[in-house]
Amino acid sequence: MFTRTNLLLIGVVTLALVVLACTMNIGGPDYPTPAIPVSTEAVGELQSSIETAVAAGGDSGQITLILTEPQLTSFLTYKLQAQSQLLITNPQVYLRDGQIQLYATASQGYFEVTARIVLSTGVDDEGQLKIELTSADFGPLPVPNGLKEIMTATIQEAYTGALGPVATGFRLQSVTIADGTMTIVGQTK
Repeated sequence: MFTRTNLLLIGVVTLALVVLACTMNIGGPDYPTPAIPVSTEAVGELQSSIETAVAAGGDSGQITLILTEPQLTSFLTYKLQAQSQLLITNPQVYLRDGQIQLYATASQGYFEVTARIVLSTGVDDEGQLKIELTSADFGPLPVPNGLKEIMTATIQEAYTGALGPVATGFRLQSVTIADGTMTIVGQTK
């Protein structure tokens, strides 16, 4: 028979195992609403927009590419899913007030936190995309080492991959972010 002490011990051990088996959300900034939908169609629209912009710029040399929040959110979601070690999940990319605002769920051990990463973009003197990490909020967790490099590399890859065939000989003129869109304007040399 189980004694009262044995039942209490079994209850405490069971509770401890349940807590260890679960991931606990320990805060961070709230995701903005409404959530941005993720779809393979948005990734296809992104590819189509790129092809259209490159084709239209063939004659004039001027390329204007307009990217949307659903396109970038979907692209980033599928890009992250292809990685073996996920730093973040459930990304949402908001293009507001001249900044790229990325919200995601970051996990560390048994804890998860909602993270917000704010990036500013611009054009350097050579006509290349310039990306700067403006702020990062991981709630009570420390910001992971190498975050700036990972985010910059992912966005840089999306940018250079997007322009693919015209990337060499392409000079960026402006990057404008407002009202859910990013407009990239450049000139082929």
